[in-house]
Amino acid sequence: MNIDEIVKRISKTDGLSKTLGMKFISTPEPDTIMATMKVDERNRQPFGFLSGGASLALAENVAGIGSLALCPGRIAVGINVSGTHVIAVSEGDTVTAYAKLVHKGRVLHTWQVDIRNSQGETVCTVQVTNYVITPKKDQPKKQAE
Repeated sequence: MNIDEIVKRISKTDGLSKTLGMKFISTPEPDTIMATMKVDERNRQPFGFLSGGASLALAENVAGIGSLALCPGRIAVGINVSGTHVIAVSEGDTVTAYAKLVHKGRVLHTWQVDIRNSQGETVCTVQVTNYVITPKKDQPKKQAE
């Protein structure tokens, strides 16, 4: 799945994926996407291991980019993220998330994301469900009360 244009577009305003050090990678398969993330001070626990929350954030972000690529002009938001952490990853290693589309409905996409360390061992398995919506144009933003 080619995601180069999406990555360029979101890199201008992106927050979390840039903060945690995620890098998104196009793949030749139409319903797959990859991302890498080096384990460092941005995404590790105080004990020197990859934070489980950072793993889930990586999975949700890579699945979100995948849904955006499948539905140009629409917005994808994660509505469910469920993961199982299998082994710890030490600071200095790099993890790779491999996301595969499991279901593409009109408004719901489900992704299976497997995160592996640099030795190819499964670190975490995550299922992500995205809600895909069409943004409303010319709608005034609500003021904080």
